[in-house]
Amino acid sequence: MIRLSEIKLPIDHTEDDIKKAILKNLKIEHKDLISYSIYKQSVDARKEDLYFVYTVDVKIKEEKKILKKSKAKISLTPDLEYKYVNTGSNKLEHRPVIVGTGPAGLFAALILAQMGYAPIVLERGKNVDDRTKDVQRFWKEHKLLPDSNVQFGEGGAGTFSDGKLTTQIRDLRCRKVLEELIQAGAPQEIIYKSKPHVGTDILKVVVKNIREKIIELGGEVYFESKVTELNIENGQVVGATVNDEKFIPSNVVILALGHSARDTFKMLYEKGIIIHQKPFSIGVRIEHPQEMIDQVQYGKYAGHPRLGAADYKLACHCSNGRSAYTFCMCPGGVVVGAASEEGYLVTNGMSEYKRDKENANSALLVGIHPEDFNDNHPLAGIEFQRKWERKAFEAGGSNYCAPAQLVKDFMNGIPSAHIGTVKPSYLPGIKLTDLSLCLPDFVVDTLKEALPLLDQKLKGFSMGDAVMTGVETRSSSPIRIERNKEYESNIKGVYPVGEGAGYAGGIVSAAVDGIKAAEIIASKYLPIL
Repeated sequence: MIRLSEIKLPIDHTEDDIKKAILKNLKIEHKDLISYSIYKQSVDARKEDLYFVYTVDVKIKEEKKILKKSKAKISLTPDLEYKYVNTGSNKLEHRPVIVGTGPAGLFAALILAQMGYAPIVLERGKNVDDRTKDVQRFWKEHKLLPDSNVQFGEGGAGTFSDGKLTTQIRDLRCRKVLEELIQAGAPQEIIYKSKPHVGTDILKVVVKNIREKIIELGGEVYFESKVTELNIENGQVVGATVNDEKFIPSNVVILALGHSARDTFKMLYEKGIIIHQKPFSIGVRIEHPQEMIDQVQYGKYAGHPRLGAADYKLACHCSNGRSAYTFCMCPGGVVVGAASEEGYLVTNGMSEYKRDKENANSALLVGIHPEDFNDNHPLAGIEFQRKWERKAFEAGGSNYCAPAQLVKDFMNGIPSAHIGTVKPSYLPGIKLTDLSLCLPDFVVDTLKEALPLLDQKLKGFSMGDAVMTGVETRSSSPIRIERNKEYESNIKGVYPVGEGAGYAGGIVSAAVDGIKAAEIIASKYLPIL
């Protein structure tokens, strides 16, 4: 097959228009076109008129002849099929254990299961159906379960998010991740859209189907199974203790913990696993009318059914040397409570697949550096997070309502007394107040300088009635677990992976990290089945 790039079509084009563009670009007849598939679709919104831009993979007659003569932007389609690694020669005494069912853990388990290693997967939280009930109860009744919430449970923190599948990494394994997600129920379009997303509603189905596939292939998945001790002898892992009582022997343990497993990080540190401080970010969720974002981004095409809800990604550098940026933007979504510890408050953003809610929201963050912790302890970043999450809990009324403030009041340094045209979406609810009560002074100063600067990039971003809800502290892990090129920690047989270990930044990159760990294990050991 050949790959044809830069097919530019109006947003109201038909499927037949794509075929016509292929024939025109390659200068071939309809009878010479055998088949085609879309490899990539993006939106060109740089000018007043919007276009879809396609890259397509085409199967045609006389392929070599066209490759030589055509002046179109074409090349041979690369081989994108995932290749399973050759297995190693060492015998496993026990089945590999995977801790956590976020993207890294699920995909490490899936690949190992597909290669015959029958992994045992341990998840401290509940299955996705029961977890969803607990999360909804928390949002409605303000009753938090520390091991079943937005952070913990089947699918990890990404299950209650926008389900973004964009990534900065360039790795063929990314396509493997997308293909498996599609087989598990995600929309086919995620394989070619430039900004694919699944939505929390579909993700709940997808993670359940992946779990069932792992089990069908010989794996086992256990919920409400918290690893309370990693058992180590002479620098080698020998197993894991679950819920302080059950011992599961294994010389291979993949730690796919997620960024909020604070008690587990503490246990690992006390067991001698090397952990380092890592930069992260802190800030708020900011909400605008989605209709306004659509108008700014798409102009006269705002509301077009083929475009859906518009998104944005903004950043600026401020005079104090800090950077402010938007993160995990949720078009047509809601702001939700994402606490995982009693007495602490955390926010996050979430969208369903249709992205059809009234508001757009995004994290608005400021970078935090280890020197801000004023403590050299490897887990100091966690205590820094807790400090501001505790203040946010208190500022919101100590009942998991979140502190919120209008942008105009934030800029003027006065508490908000009433909402304006933007109705806050945060569940369980908000308390209007002064966000400087629960943010570091340098974060407040940076955001005040950043808001007008970001407004220059997206008109209306600093609108006075926009709602800021605090605090967002879990954009990334505050620690990095040391590992070598073979993904192994200083304890033999322990493989830290994913976002919690400090090596990924989203669903796809975390999944790829888990796949790589599975491949390394497969290169060392023989399958069990």
